[in-house]
Amino acid sequence: MTTPSLQDGIDKAGSPIQLLWKPGAAPWTPEVVEREYAGWRLEQAAWHEGAALLNLSHHMYDMWIEGPDATRLLADHGVNNFEKFAVGQAKQYVPVTRDGNIVTDGILAREDENAYLLSGIPAAQHWVQYHAEKGGYDVSFETDASSAFRHGGGNPKLFRYQIQGPLAQQLVERVFDGPLPETKFFHSTPVSLDGRDFKALRHGMAGQAGYEFIGPWEHSDYVHEAFLKAGEPLGLIQVGALAYTTPSVESGWIPSPVPGIYTDPELRDYRAHLALYGIEGQRPLNGSYFSPDIEDYYLSPYELGYGKLIHFAHDFVGREALLAAKDQPRRKKVTLVLNPDDVRRVVGAGEDPGFVLTYARHRVEASVGLVGMTVQTASIDPVGTVLAQTVIDPAHAEPGTEVTVVWGEHPGFGTEPEADLGFPRIRATVQPSPFDQHARTHYRRNS
Repeated sequence: MTTPSLQDGIDKAGSPIQLLWKPGAAPWTPEVVEREYAGWRLEQAAWHEGAALLNLSHHMYDMWIEGPDATRLLADHGVNNFEKFAVGQAKQYVPVTRDGNIVTDGILAREDENAYLLSGIPAAQHWVQYHAEKGGYDVSFETDASSAFRHGGGNPKLFRYQIQGPLAQQLVERVFDGPLPETKFFHSTPVSLDGRDFKALRHGMAGQAGYEFIGPWEHSDYVHEAFLKAGEPLGLIQVGALAYTTPSVESGWIPSPVPGIYTDPELRDYRAHLALYGIEGQRPLNGSYFSPDIEDYYLSPYELGYGKLIHFAHDFVGREALLAAKDQPRRKKVTLVLNPDDVRRVVGAGEDPGFVLTYARHRVEASVGLVGMTVQTASIDPVGTVLAQTVIDPAHAEPGTEVTVVWGEHPGFGTEPEADLGFPRIRATVQPSPFDQHARTHYRRNS
C-alpha cells in the first residue's frame, strides 16, 4: 500500500487550509517528559530565580549531514553566513523558499569541516535532504527521529539537558568541580564527567544564562543524576512538558511557523515527496483568525526577526525575494501583554485560569479592524499574566499600543472569515519581542 503524500492530502481535502484547519486542536507538548514535576509555576520561576533542568532528549529530530558538499548544500538553501562558521559553533539555520517564506528554522551545529548536525522540528531537515538528492550533492545523511516517531521504539542517539537560570553557573561548577572553559555564545566546549565525554553548548533561554549538555545516550542517566544530586542544595527544579513550552514566548522565538511550501506550483514534486503524516501535513491550524488562503499564514525571516541572520554575500534559494522585501516587511513580531482581568474573565470565568498554552492564530484587532495574529500564547507566572507572540501591522507595533485579542475558535470553511461570531475580546498592550529585556539586549547582541 502506497504511503499517502502531502500533495495527496491536499488534493483530497481540496486545499491546504481544508487539510490543516482543526478547531480546538490540542497544543503540542514534548514527548515522554512528565507534564509537571514541581508544578508549572515553580518550574517557570526556577529559570528566572534559581536553577532549572530541562530534558530535550526526546522531542528533537536530529539529522547528521556529512560530505564534501555539505557546506555548499546548506549555504545554497539557507540565508546564513557560512564564511564565518567555526567547527564547534551552532547557528539558527533559516531555509526559505524562492518566494522568501521560511520553511522553518533549526539549530545547525558544525561538528567538523564537512560535517553538521541539524536539530529541531524536521521540516528544515526534509527540505535540505530533498534538495540534496534532487541536486546531486555529494553528501550523506543519518537521521534520528523524535521519540514519538522513532520506528521500532528505542532510545535517542543523544541526550540533551539544559541547565538554566541565575544559579546555572554555580550548579555547573559543582558538577565539574570548577568553571568550564570560557566559551563564546552558541559555541560548544568538550567536557568530561568521570570518564564520560560529551559537550557543553553555551546559550540561554528567556534571557537567562546557561548551557545545553549533549552527548551519547549511554551516559544519559549518569549525567542526569549528577546534575540532580549537585543541584539539590541549590534548589534545582526539573521542568516538565507544560512549562517547557513557555520560555519561547518571553525570548521571542516563534516555534514551528507554517512552512511556505503549500502553494508554489514548482514545489508540487516536493509536496509529493513529503509524507502526509509528517509535520507538514499534521501540524494543525486553529483559532479566531481564519483565512482560506494558506499564504496568509506564511512568514518571512524579517517578520520573525531574523533579518540580521541573512547574508546576502552568497547566492541562495529565496535571495532575490528577500532583497525585494528587505525594507517593507508586511508584519512585525511583537509581544502582547494580555490584560490579566480580561484573562480571568474570558479564560478563567472570573477565576485564576491556571495554565494557558495555545499555538492558535487568534485575531488581533484595533479600531481599523484586523491588524495581526497571535502565533503562540502562554501563561507566564513570573510576569503575572498571559503573553502572546504576535505578528502585527508595523503601524500598530509601537510599544504601548492598545489592541484586542479575539478569543475563540473559528469553525473554518462555511463561515465567513470576518463573521461576527460573538467571541469575547481580551485587551492587550504591545511590547517588544523578545519581551525579556536581557534576551532583547545582551542575549541578542551575543547571538
